[in-house]
Amino acid sequence: MDVERLVQMANDIAAYFASDPDREAGIEGMLGHIQRFWEPRMRRQILAHWQAGGAGLSALAGEAIARLAQAELRSA
Repeated sequence: MDVERLVQMANDIAAYFASDPDREAGIEGMLGHIQRFWEPRMRRQILAHWQAGGAGLSALAGEAIARLAQAELRSA
């Protein structure tokens, strides 16, 4: 999948979870969504993009992807 599309999708998900007044809950909600609904290939692509600087990712999306990276390291 095109990484620009993944960034757009991540930002759309982040915008939804940004409505939660508890920022921590929003980050965790987004992380859970990506872990449940994104294929491993999509997760690998967004992680690689984030590791390369994460151009275009919103702040909340970037934080959720950072936590995804930590979760992936723990499960490896």
